Amino acid sequence: MRVSVVMTVKNEATTLPELLDSLIGQTRRPDEVIVVDGGSDDGTVEVLDRWHDRLPLRVISLPGATIAEGRNAGLAAATGDIVAVTDGGVVLQPDWLERLVAPFEEPDTPDVVAGFFVADPRTAVELAIGVTTLPDAEEIDPRRFLPSSRSVAFRRSLFVAGIRYPAWLDYCEDVIFDLRLQRAGARFRFEPRALVRYRPRPSLAAFALQYFRYARGDGKAGLFAARHLIRYATYLGFLPLVAWRRRWWLVALAFGGAAWYLRRPYRRLWRQRQHYPRHWVVRAALLIPLVRLIGDLAKQAGYPVGLAWRCRRYGIRRTWQSIPESMPPAMPDAGTLLPTTRPAGESLADAT
Repeated sequence: MRVSVVMTVKNEATTLPELLDSLIGQTRRPDEVIVVDGGSDDGTVEVLDRWHDRLPLRVISLPGATIAEGRNAGLAAATGDIVAVTDGGVVLQPDWLERLVAPFEEPDTPDVVAGFFVADPRTAVELAIGVTTLPDAEEIDPRRFLPSSRSVAFRRSLFVAGIRYPAWLDYCEDVIFDLRLQRAGARFRFEPRALVRYRPRPSLAAFALQYFRYARGDGKAGLFAARHLIRYATYLGFLPLVAWRRRWWLVALAFGGAAWYLRRPYRRLWRQRQHYPRHWVVRAALLIPLVRLIGDLAKQAGYPVGLAWRCRRYGIRRTWQSIPESMPPAMPDAGTLLPTTRPAGESLADAT
């Protein structure tokens, strides 16, 4: 069984060496690694060029491409029976690919194997963001889990059959891809031991921008409307009512709701406390409410922007289920090199 690894990158010159090192150290080596660069200007392409003799590496240069467009291009160029998808800015556990691929070799084989990812914080702020936003594996319901494209593998035949990442969407594209796979009847399996390590955003400002974009993507695609409505009702309805009325039972209800809302981040921090310096843990404990507040405000700002975009372009009733791909790209047959693709051993200058 031939296995391809596909990833998209842009301006990842500082993080790529660690990621590529972790690919070399896999207990099951990939048959090919396809990296789609979205137009880096920080030396990412030059870093990749130095690795072509150590990995079966092929590079596709697509300046200006979205993540979805890049992933579709990588899948089109892949030749493996199974494609494992990951992302720039992560580090793979040594048995990541082996764990992802193993279920496809069993008698009751799935169509999609959902891996998992954990935070790899380098500061107390990153620790606070990680425990606030990333669930532990034991919190996951495998029947409902939508895998991140930081760690997922699937049969390439699903892509050949026409299931694509949504080229019209700039963020949350992997959620739509998962939902399209589910709608097509693909059988999922959760493999939490197929781990990648992901560094959270380094600052609260960068985190706010990230969650603004996520919520904007929700608005564009028509995702999770009920969750966003509950958030607006809480911040724009219930909390102003508490401040206005100032009844003891309303205040108690607000504090009780906040404690319930923050219970999981503090539980995760407690479980992970031995892995980090004590002063990190203390600072992260103080930052968790602020991280949650910033994330919620960023989502409330981003969702209507995406909703307005969808209304202008497709109409309010259109969602990811009915929004068409505006210009489906012509996908080459498996094994055909794209014009901008460099096989291992070819000079990157010739490809770009």
